[in-house]
Amino acid sequence: MTQDVVVEFSPQQAGFTDAHERVTRTEIAKRLAALMGFAYAGEYDPSAIYPGRVYFVPSDTLLGIEHAARLGIRAEHHLFGGVVPYPFMLTKLITHPRIETQGPVPMGWSDRFPDQVRDYVLWGYSVFTPEQARAAGQRLLEHGPMRLKPVRATAGRGQTVVSDVPALNEAIAALDPSELAEGGLVLEQNLTDVVTCSVGQVRVADLTAAYYGTQRLTTDPAGNEVYGGSDLVVVRGDFATLSQLPLSKSVRIAVERARAYDAATSVFPEMFASRRNYDVAQGLDLQGRWRSGVLEQSWRIGGATGAEIAALEVFRADPSVQTVRASTVEIYGRSDPPPEDATVYFHGFDERIGLLTKYTVVGVHDDAR
Repeated sequence: MTQDVVVEFSPQQAGFTDAHERVTRTEIAKRLAALMGFAYAGEYDPSAIYPGRVYFVPSDTLLGIEHAARLGIRAEHHLFGGVVPYPFMLTKLITHPRIETQGPVPMGWSDRFPDQVRDYVLWGYSVFTPEQARAAGQRLLEHGPMRLKPVRATAGRGQTVVSDVPALNEAIAALDPSELAEGGLVLEQNLTDVVTCSVGQVRVADLTAAYYGTQRLTTDPAGNEVYGGSDLVVVRGDFATLSQLPLSKSVRIAVERARAYDAATSVFPEMFASRRNYDVAQGLDLQGRWRSGVLEQSWRIGGATGAEIAALEVFRADPSVQTVRASTVEIYGRSDPPPEDATVYFHGFDERIGLLTKYTVVGVHDDAR
């Protein structure tokens, strides 16, 4: 009798991974295996012979359609995450247009995608030279403060808010032109009184779930405000099912913009993803006008994944349940023990960031508003 398995996979572009991320991914892979009725087989071994089906849990979005196919990953039901054909699609660069239509661009670059999503994102630009950064920054500063965003950073790390031209010039002077040419940089409108919404959809085996929710901030050991967890409302079904819930106006706008952004990925017909998550910022611009726009995409394991899986487990256990609430929590430093009913993903010392606790709780949802 053959045995289908779930394996972890660390693509080369993922680089160094913190201990808490490695432990979290292992727990996620084990829970996915149980959810699917597969065995957990640890890290993928390219020399091993797997007699049954192999389901991958990568640490990052996979790069390269042919590379994924050689692993046996040819469709979304072969992995938890996504596969893209070009490196820039792994980053924040995909969201915004170039400041100028001339000059070098990353391989596979599409001007169609940022054009299609421009009404659903905040005002911003993707740049690849100091001159482009200066031109984009000056244009954005005409309408208020802006934000410089490293394209691969997560949890809000490494971002700089710039309010005037001297500060912009100082920030650009600190950039490495060669790194800028290779990796790019995003400059984006800065909002105040921001609420960051999460909107997403996941498919695992025969289960599909979609959700909306909000992110919480916490303080890391360096004193930076970073991602501290998500509170989600998860519905059995896809984005269309989610849109049928009685949503508040702001939530409906977030869901509609995330769906429009997701639909625009048809510009890249080769890509596929079983996890589609979008961060949507909602806040005030300099003139006090309310704005809402997609910040970035995540086609890989993310901060909300523990809550996604917890919801899927409930849906699997009880086919009558249509909607649940699920939350992820991340706490730096000393903290109270997690609740007794929590699923703990990490509770200990990470060599880079110190004490950290990560857990998920799930409960009945009785108010879709």
